[in-house]
Amino acid sequence: MASRSDDKYQKLLVAAIDVIAEKGLDQTSISDIVKKAGVAQGTFYLYFSSKKALIPAIADNLFGMTLERIKEKAESKEKLWDVLEIVIDETFKITEEHKDVIVLCYSGLAIDHSLEKWEAIYQPYYQWLENLLNQAVQANEIVADLHVKWTAKTLINMIENAAERYYIGLEQDDSLEAFKHELLIFLERALFKA
Repeated sequence: MASRSDDKYQKLLVAAIDVIAEKGLDQTSISDIVKKAGVAQGTFYLYFSSKKALIPAIADNLFGMTLERIKEKAESKEKLWDVLEIVIDETFKITEEHKDVIVLCYSGLAIDHSLEKWEAIYQPYYQWLENLLNQAVQANEIVADLHVKWTAKTLINMIENAAERYYIGLEQDDSLEAFKHELLIFLERALFKA
């Protein structure tokens, strides 16, 4: 099997995102994708069994990129609060930049009944935040009597939901900064010791 980190794989993903965003998943053919990617039709099948198999790969690529951006910016931060601010900022930025792809991923994974794939895609993100929460508990920075694994998933889901409501659901009654500030205040009340 071909490596998912190679150039042709990346070209296929980028081409698929572009073509699907333009035509929609149903109207997009594999021929459209390989033509846009500049690769032979058979190359597609080295990486994907079908057009539907693209959706988890696109989601994995997007959320891998999100986590890397967050980790890079959070690397020098010592306090969980500072890291959560970065998580919120980057999640909102990624959601604004890739809202069409996010909708595609949600709909594609739901149609394919692939929610277990979704959980697998998110696992590195959940684990990373779990580790940070455990460190914050040990440092007596946040309340100690929380279920860290569940809390990590809930925080990520809540932050993403807020960003999606703002950019995809167009719930923009307040400014972006006010929206993110309210989310930070909510998290502070829920997690941090007085």
